[in-house]
Amino acid sequence: MITIRNLRLPLKYNQEQFSAAVAKELKISAKDISSLTLRRISIDARKKTDVHYIAMANVSVRGNENKIAGRCRNAQVSERKEYSFTANKELTKRPVIVGSGPAGLFCALMLARCGARPIVIERGKPVDERTKCIDAFWINGNLNTESNVQFGEGGAGTFSDGKLNTGTNDIRQSFILKEFVVHGAPEDILVSAKPHIGTDMLKGTIKAIRKEIESFGGEFRFNTLFTDYKTCNGRICEITVVSNGATDIIETDVLVLATGHSARDTFEMLRSKGVQMQQKAFSIGARVEHLREAVDESQYGKARHLLPAADYKVSTHLDNGRGVYSFCMCPGGYVVNASSEEGMLCTNGMSLYARDSVNSNSAILVGITPQDYNNGDVLDGMKLQRSIEKKAFEAIGNYIAPVQRVGDFLGIGSNVLTLPEPSIKPGYEFYDLSRIFPDFISDALKEGLFKLGECAPFFKDMGAVLTAPETRSSSPVRILRDESLQSFSCKGIYPCGEGAGYAGGIMSAATDGIKCAESIMS
Repeated sequence: MITIRNLRLPLKYNQEQFSAAVAKELKISAKDISSLTLRRISIDARKKTDVHYIAMANVSVRGNENKIAGRCRNAQVSERKEYSFTANKELTKRPVIVGSGPAGLFCALMLARCGARPIVIERGKPVDERTKCIDAFWINGNLNTESNVQFGEGGAGTFSDGKLNTGTNDIRQSFILKEFVVHGAPEDILVSAKPHIGTDMLKGTIKAIRKEIESFGGEFRFNTLFTDYKTCNGRICEITVVSNGATDIIETDVLVLATGHSARDTFEMLRSKGVQMQQKAFSIGARVEHLREAVDESQYGKARHLLPAADYKVSTHLDNGRGVYSFCMCPGGYVVNASSEEGMLCTNGMSLYARDSVNSNSAILVGITPQDYNNGDVLDGMKLQRSIEKKAFEAIGNYIAPVQRVGDFLGIGSNVLTLPEPSIKPGYEFYDLSRIFPDFISDALKEGLFKLGECAPFFKDMGAVLTAPETRSSSPVRILRDESLQSFSCKGIYPCGEGAGYAGGIMSAATDGIKCAESIMS
């Protein structure tokens, strides 16, 4: 098989054009192609007058493939490797996984297929019931602190854009994409350079994964909070959980902590138990919304009508060296109220699969290091998050979000010609966002927004709307683990995924979940 990279294709191409482009690249006749598969495709919009696709293809041909590939600088003979894992031991007790986000789900899936019958502890509700809680919150402002955008089946990523792109090249990731498709995700994620599922389709995919785990003897305990654990001879031997007011003890010698980045009470419990953690860098900022049409036109020009909603990725370095950058960009999406604690307010971004909302949004984040917040407690970063979320809540006095036009935030006035309507629910009020953030974050956001206008023209739109705050982009702590992925503090505990500080999105979290399953079973 030959892999061809950097294959140029028109926006409206058909299979015949695809074959012809491959044949031309390999300097052979299209009749000599015995099989042809699209492996990856992306949009090249660097020149707005010449927007096209760049593709990678796998092709089998008649003749000497090494000789044929040698004639093309973008081709090489390759063997497609597939991920596989076989357990080489049996567990004496059922493993327990805390959290049913991508890290917990994929860890449980692998363990279930090995016959380990994992028990998954989830403080929130199953995804359908969870959706009802969230919809109710977005309508009437009544927050369920145990089942919300942060907590519940599927984790925080369920109510986001469902982005599956990643900056790493791990053989497990093609396996993860295929598993998503097997469980109901659209097949285009297998070839898109920037795959996404969307919140609406991700819900069904998550349920299908859960049902497979259960079919292998796995068990899900929803509305169940992990509160404590006990060790025997330096190894975990039981955990304590609370469900509907009743306390239960589960005996286990394997505990996977895939809690997500917002399980603050769990972090506090682990600190009290002496589990080794460290402060880490993270980011805080606000969501910015532009009209989707303005973003599409800026990114694609006249070709925008032939392409899906445009994304973007921008960043800048301030004069003091601090970074400001876009994160979790949601084309044709919504800003959502992602609060999970009483008296505190935070935001996130979400898109459906169609990405057809009138606005596009992204987090604009300021990079923060422990030097910015360290007062001697490993959880000082979490305290900073809480203090900002508390000010955001108190700004209006409820879960109505504080918003501000970019021009007003920058002190130069708004452009009244293009005013996107804020999309966050249950509602919003205009407020001076500088009063929510510490000065070093507010000042960095202002300087960063000015500079980002040099990267993307739509950032010069002073009528764009900011919604604050975005505080949960990643975990403020890392739970330390050794080469076997076990906690330094206690054998049998496997800190896992984004909450433990080892991932940053759906794909990397799922990958880390698989790695933990491999370590447990090997």
